[in-house]
Amino acid sequence: MRWPGSWGESKDNAAAASSSSSSSSSSPSSSSSSFSDIPKRMTSWADSLNKTDWRQYKDPHTWIPPALAVAAALGFSAFYRSYLRRIPGTSHIQPRFFRRRSLLGKVTSVGDGDNFHLFHTPGGRLAGWGWLRKVPTYRKDLKGKTIPVRIAGVDAPEGAHFGRPAQPYSGEALDFLTHYLLGRRVRAYLYRRDQYDRVVARVIVRRFFFFRRDVGLQMLKRGLATCYEAKSGAEFGGREAQYRVAEAKAKARKRGLWSGGSGPGDLETPREYKTRMAAGGATDEATDAAAAAAAANTANAAAGKTTPATATTTAAATAASSAARPTVTVTPSSSTPTPKPATATTTPPPPPPPPTPGKAGQAARSSTGTQTTASSWGKGPSPGGRR
Repeated sequence: MRWPGSWGESKDNAAAASSSSSSSSSSPSSSSSSFSDIPKRMTSWADSLNKTDWRQYKDPHTWIPPALAVAAALGFSAFYRSYLRRIPGTSHIQPRFFRRRSLLGKVTSVGDGDNFHLFHTPGGRLAGWGWLRKVPTYRKDLKGKTIPVRIAGVDAPEGAHFGRPAQPYSGEALDFLTHYLLGRRVRAYLYRRDQYDRVVARVIVRRFFFFRRDVGLQMLKRGLATCYEAKSGAEFGGREAQYRVAEAKAKARKRGLWSGGSGPGDLETPREYKTRMAAGGATDEATDAAAAAAAANTANAAAGKTTPATATTTAAATAASSAARPTVTVTPSSSTPTPKPATATTTPPPPPPPPTPGKAGQAARSSTGTQTTASSWGKGPSPGGRR
């Protein structure tokens, strides 16, 4: 028999059970949906260890710093290749540099009145050149590390090259360019590469801190160059009119190479000089004569002969070495010795006194060429010397 206090509770439980059974029978779909919300049971405890949590990679604090580092590395690499990488020679200049880029460097040598060699120093002083990074000074250290530069738009008088005579004012042009550029930092605006593997460029040099000077224009103003004349390939960088005006002013003022004369044939321009040399025109007569004489002497020396010029030169050298002796003209023997000795023409000495008996004498040469000997005076000649 139940406790009287639990009678009401049992009735309540029975009512709740009957209501739950009725609700489950009335709505089966709601019960199925409640079971589907329950997560499936893990098949293994190791499955939770291999599962990747992608939420940490979606966090901006995770992926932004690496992305910035990669972008900075790529940007610095591109900047270094374009602006900080040193160019050792003409063959290393990329085609995209021409007419778009300029090179900053130091002039290490001046070869002619309109060209020089440039040592590329990218970045200038900010990159350490001059105080942290040194520019070589010895020729052996600079070999293969400089860029030959041809000044655009101008043509200086030609110097003496390959046996050709120098033009007037070629030395003045070379001296000016050497004093103006050697050892200084210049900026070359690249235009193209010429047939001699040089870079044709407009050259700018700083004078007195902030004053920039066009080197080609300064040479035209001083009459040390002419405007470049060619059927094709002339480069002025858009400044041809300015260069022509400077040349006309120097010509009107008779400065430099224009001071020689006013007639049309008084001056041979560098272009006319090059055309004449290319056509095989005559050079200086003295130079041609000396070259012909040197070639003839070389050929005769190889053949074992002597020209009058060679004999005269030999006689002069002999007289200079011994002033006491008279001038002697010697006929040099050939390379192959002959039985006859070399003869010499000189002033005959006075006749010797007659030999005394008992002393050795020297017999004359016989007609057959054999020499007679006598041990003492009074003995006859040897049998071989008898006539």
